[in-house]
Amino acid sequence: MAIFRAHEVKQLSDVELLEQEQKLSLELIQERGKVSAGGATENPGRIREIRRTIARIRTEQNARRNA
Repeated sequence: MAIFRAHEVKQLSDVELLEQEQKLSLELIQERGKVSAGGATENPGRIREIRRTIARIRTEQNARRNA
């Protein structure tokens, strides 16, 4: 899954934002599952980047809802 920056998130449609948020949320659950099972992730910074991208998407969704 790709990590989106703010300018990339603004270019996505409402449907695409929802789809990407769902995909990233699922990936975050999987990554956290690996860590909680005692395994090491391939990229330790990945969880942080996923969380931040989800936050960017939700921020854009709220901005569009309030505009």
